[in-house]
This record gives sequence, C-alpha cells and structure tokens, in this order.
Amino acid sequence: MDQDVLLAIRAMLTDRKVLCLAAIIDGEPAASLLPFAVAADFKAVLVQASALAKHSRALQPGATVGLLVHGHDTDDVDPLQVPRLSVQATVAVLDREDAAFGDASRVFVERLPSAAVTLELGDFNLYRLELGRGRYVAGFAQAYNVGPGTFDEVAALDA
Repeated sequence: MDQDVLLAIRAMLTDRKVLCLAAIIDGEPAASLLPFAVAADFKAVLVQASALAKHSRALQPGATVGLLVHGHDTDDVDPLQVPRLSVQATVAVLDREDAAFGDASRVFVERLPSAAVTLELGDFNLYRLELGRGRYVAGFAQAYNVGPGTFDEVAALDA
C-alpha cells in the first residue's frame, strides 16, 4: 500500500480518541462510542467499558465487532471527504492479574489520563480488539482494503 495512505491510517489511529463500536447485542444492532488507544504493535486498539454498560455484552472473548474511526465532520469539510477506517475486530478481555493488562493500562492512561480513575473501579474492564479486515476511505473515490498485514505495515513506519 502507498506510504501516504499508511501514514494517514497511522495518523487516524494515533490522533483520534473515540471510536464507534458496532455489534449485535441481544439480537439487535447497536452502536456505542468508546474511548480508545492504539496498541503499541498497531495490531489492535484498546478500549475500556463498564460491565454495567449494554455494549459490554458484545465484548466477550473471541467475539467479532465492527469498529469505525473517522476524521472531523465540520462545516468546512465536504462529508464525502471525511476519512474513515472501518474494520472488524476480535475481542480479547485483558485479565487484571496478567502483565498484558498492566502494559495495556499504561498505554491507555497515557493516551487518556482520566481513565486512571475508572480503571481502578471494579466494573471497568480493558479490552484488546484485534484489528482484522476492513476499509480505509480517504475521501470520495479513494477507498482501500485493509487487513492485518496493513497494520503490520503501519507499525513498521517511522513515526
């Protein structure tokens, strides 16, 4: 994939802080906004959610969910030109007792400092959503297929 496109995908994952989670919950389609941080390996995003929230029912180990991250939608931007990344992801729940939780927690709090408080609450979990296949749309007539290999390429870029 062209380096400019890879850089744009990287920027989207590192500049945006909220994603839309799409899933089937209780047999019905649902969408939620969640804060996120990209994992250091760029193969996943980290999200935090309360076990009390309805969308947590979709965040079960091994489940597949949809993710959407997009650029700014402002009056001076043509809606057809808003860049967006839409991918399927596989859910992994991070165990608080595992070293991976501590590593992910540090990444998440560094990106979203207010999460330090909620990560201490017993009902909040941290999830790793492994990025799968999807599409990156840079704007009208500028669409690219993405997949795990794409995120490997993104990770290999010099930041």
